[in-house]
Amino acid sequence: MLFDLDLIKKVYSDLPSKVHAARQLLNRPLTLAEKILYAHAYKPATQAFERGKDYVDFAPDRVAMQDATAQMALLQFDTCGRDRVAVPSTVHCDHLIQAKVGATTDLQAAIDTNREVYDFLSSISNKYGIGFWKPGAGIIHQVVLENYAFPGGMMIGTDSHTPNAGGLGMIAIGVGGADAVDVMAGLPWELKMPKLIGVKLTGKMSGWTSAKDVILKVAGILTVKGGTGAIVEYFGEGADSLSCTGKATICNMGAEIGATCSLFAYDQKMADYLKVTGRAEVAAAADEVREHLRPDAEVYADAAKYYDQLIEINLDELEPYVNGPFTPDLATPISQMAAAVAENGWPDAVEVALIGSCTNSSYEDISRSASIAAQAKAKGLKTASEFTITPGSEVVRYTIEKDGYLGTFDQIGGVVMANACGPCIGQWARHIDDPSRKNTIVTSFNRNFAKRNDGLASTHAFVASPEIVTAYAIAGRLSFNPLTDKLVNEAGEEVMLDEPSGFELPPQGFSVEDPGYQAPAESGEGVEVAVSPESTRLQLLSPFPAWEGTDLKGLKLLIKAKGKCTTDHISMAGPWLKFRGHLDNISNNMLIGAVNYFNGQTDSVKNSLTGEYGTVPGTQRAYKAAGLGSVVVGDENYGEGSSREHAAMEPRHLGVRAILVKSFARIHETNLKKQGMLGLTFANKEDYEKVQEDDTIDILGLTEFAPGKQLTVVLTHKDGTTDSFPVNHTYNLQQIEWFKAGSALNLIRRQFGK
Repeated sequence: MLFDLDLIKKVYSDLPSKVHAARQLLNRPLTLAEKILYAHAYKPATQAFERGKDYVDFAPDRVAMQDATAQMALLQFDTCGRDRVAVPSTVHCDHLIQAKVGATTDLQAAIDTNREVYDFLSSISNKYGIGFWKPGAGIIHQVVLENYAFPGGMMIGTDSHTPNAGGLGMIAIGVGGADAVDVMAGLPWELKMPKLIGVKLTGKMSGWTSAKDVILKVAGILTVKGGTGAIVEYFGEGADSLSCTGKATICNMGAEIGATCSLFAYDQKMADYLKVTGRAEVAAAADEVREHLRPDAEVYADAAKYYDQLIEINLDELEPYVNGPFTPDLATPISQMAAAVAENGWPDAVEVALIGSCTNSSYEDISRSASIAAQAKAKGLKTASEFTITPGSEVVRYTIEKDGYLGTFDQIGGVVMANACGPCIGQWARHIDDPSRKNTIVTSFNRNFAKRNDGLASTHAFVASPEIVTAYAIAGRLSFNPLTDKLVNEAGEEVMLDEPSGFELPPQGFSVEDPGYQAPAESGEGVEVAVSPESTRLQLLSPFPAWEGTDLKGLKLLIKAKGKCTTDHISMAGPWLKFRGHLDNISNNMLIGAVNYFNGQTDSVKNSLTGEYGTVPGTQRAYKAAGLGSVVVGDENYGEGSSREHAAMEPRHLGVRAILVKSFARIHETNLKKQGMLGLTFANKEDYEKVQEDDTIDILGLTEFAPGKQLTVVLTHKDGTTDSFPVNHTYNLQQIEWFKAGSALNLIRRQFGK
């Protein structure tokens, strides 16, 4: 389908002059990211923005939301006073479908179970002019790539893997719902000017290596926080050799290195993808401004001058990688995997192999995996592991069924799941004989934190390409290397799997009967958005209270979190997704996955009022009932992972006043600011060790709260002694106003007079 052609043509008609102005302003050649960023400044730039320092107001072209995050985003938008969204916006129902039996049964079960939520999202989309993609239509990022992404554009989405659209040359950034409200309300969207990491790709991939292996290797180089505050820009002849959907895979998983987003330059592969997805007119318009949709020639010639960091990868030499367990940046080349399994004592038996998800569910991914499945059938092999396939969209699913690939998977025991996120986000009804037993699964997904996929801390989840995952499904062993190892078939013969083969794009084109799109009403006047007061799933929002105008004293320590504390630890998904539209109910999962520094347990903290241990949310509710605020203390890269603003809204709702950590992940820090919370970092990271279990905490200096000016934290210990130390923040003047008002949304309400 073709959407927003007039908008896209307007972007392209303005692009040459805006790029020229930016080049004059910076007085040098430009990277692609710089061209798009300066072209999307809310007001024309009058000075060069300093990377990593200056906050900039941007005007994104569009907004995308998935059903779990859209609930809270639209509940907030509903209070801001606008009659219609100011930019094209969409809702995609992909998160609430649990993978249990198979596509048809699971989809109908989701529709029945979540009818109240789907009706709410459909009606509120109608009211405000938002496109609605029904359950079963597909995963948000795949649907955006197929329908909305365009080279040189800029979008935000309420999901951390929004950068998937970078595969079509678009700056696409994951945000919290409050940021989406800003843009849908027609207000500027604020972002610190990103640093730029350049990744030069040379050579060309072959054999078992795929685009997924590029980002798996990059994750190993940069780690889970190496891309924080940066756009990763891929370039070089190797980049141009990758398929459009392969590029999207790389950009998608850039979220795992903390990157603001990732980006590829416009090329023939993108043009081909636009044409096969019914957008030839977009490709033609992009061709007319092609020079502005790629870095300047001087950047290619001397890249080190223009990027803050430069990485080079030769695709001729790249081998498949397997990343994990428990973190997506533990990267092991497949040639070293058997040794790593033995050395680390990882369970060798692969119990479940899962392909698909927003990261790897393209036609190319499925066709290459199906080629391995077909080999297995022909060579007398069958799967040794459970094997599931999750198509990315109804367009992909319908086409791969028509082209026979679903039948191929079925012949070796593969089970096709609904076009949805499913096991990737914990929406998986996995059956296992002993939940405490150490076990291994391998996926083509993006994240593999403990408990991420099946809720079991005992599960060792590894991430690889769909081709490698399919090979693992057949071999059933993590130590298996399909490049070198033989398998014994049902006839007792030794056989090897051949290299995978497939098609970047369907030879006969994409087909679909019903893509699952519902256009909004021409006018939302008279459309009722009903939320029952008795609902356990939806709850209208009340504004958060404004800052009281004083320093914060007498705060209790709620929890001192030890080690990795992602948004999954702060606000779990899985079964909790059903409460994403009900702030009070979902707050019962607040920080239940975080490890308490003092006892090494999860969801067990000391209540300073009683001296007894209890759940984290229960303890915080006791403090709130007693009129006491609290502080959460955390480790490095706190809030890593998904964009879910619930991880910021829940502590705000329950009365936590500040989050004090060694360092933040970008999206979570912004979400805290938007909700009127204090997000603080230790000026000296060793001060983390000074925090004791029974501390009372004061935060001083708020009456002079100013950009760049440190605040002071005073710890009063149980024995009466104190520790005092400075803490840092990154609040600018606008963000300080959010804090004072109680939230950014409170300021928007004032602006629109509601």
